[in-house]
Amino acid sequence: MADWARRSLEGCPIVTLEISALSTTESPRRSGEDESHIENLAEWGEELPPIVVHEPSMRVIDGVHRLRAAVLRGDRHIRARCYQGSEEDAFVLSVWMNTAHGLPLSRQDRTEAAIRILKTHAHWSDRRIAAAVGLAAGTIRSLRRRSTDQNAQSDIRIGRDGRRRPLNSAAGRRLASKLLIENPTASLRAVARQAGVSPATVQDVRKRMRAGDDPVPEPRRGHSRRARAAVPLRRDDGSSGRRSWQTLAHDLKHALDQMKKDPALRFTETGRNLLRWLDRHVLGMAEWPQLLASVPSHCTVLVANFARLYGAAWTSLATLLEEGEITQHPNLEIAGS
Repeated sequence: MADWARRSLEGCPIVTLEISALSTTESPRRSGEDESHIENLAEWGEELPPIVVHEPSMRVIDGVHRLRAAVLRGDRHIRARCYQGSEEDAFVLSVWMNTAHGLPLSRQDRTEAAIRILKTHAHWSDRRIAAAVGLAAGTIRSLRRRSTDQNAQSDIRIGRDGRRRPLNSAAGRRLASKLLIENPTASLRAVARQAGVSPATVQDVRKRMRAGDDPVPEPRRGHSRRARAAVPLRRDDGSSGRRSWQTLAHDLKHALDQMKKDPALRFTETGRNLLRWLDRHVLGMAEWPQLLASVPSHCTVLVANFARLYGAAWTSLATLLEEGEITQHPNLEIAGS
């Protein structure tokens, strides 16, 4: 969301405007201004940062308290950054800027703003709107379900990264399979862009086509909607292989060795933690033969099922990473914990 706001304000000129020409209507702050905060700003010895104004309507997007402080000091003019976008986008900017810094909006203000944004930006994902108003994605999801403005709903959602994603991936999978048939050598990303799905989805479609399966998997009842169907491990030529994990282990070690050369990972604490975490998983694969040899015969099915679930979890994680759904502080929960 910060990237969208930054791009929206890039190139907006800073000019001096007459205070009497500005409007403070349509503010997301329904509870009004904080008088003590205005007095503190008025007593500030240095020049205050410029406010943000929607130039077509001359409405203040961000900086009402600074505007009131300028009036209290007897100023007739104020410096302002002029935004030329739509009224709807101007409101989103106003909510985000009043949530990200300064005197924060109340929860009621943020909730009412979310309801309004759901009507004007229904094509935005729950996470994207949540980032704009400072609420949880689950709260936005609940508000969307209760919305009676059905005409504003869309089959496409735009995420926080700006990418368009269909709510129902079946159509995207069908189109991806058609594109792969027409051009088998096309890259995953090229097909993903045309089909409106993620590269990971295109890769899964390609694997299913090679195996002779339908590109759209049948829904699995009784499972979480985030779960992915576990499929047998196959080689690139489509044949099953008992020892294919050894080839994968070699490839993983090679990939990890390359990552260890990346300065962004080597010279940061979080990067080193990530490398150590991945290293533990790669090195652990060398112990598989000894561990599997000790599995009692009556537990082989249970261990095999555990391995498939573990693989499905990693596949789900990979999809989330490629789709940009992992945030810096994700709220991840393990079912049954």
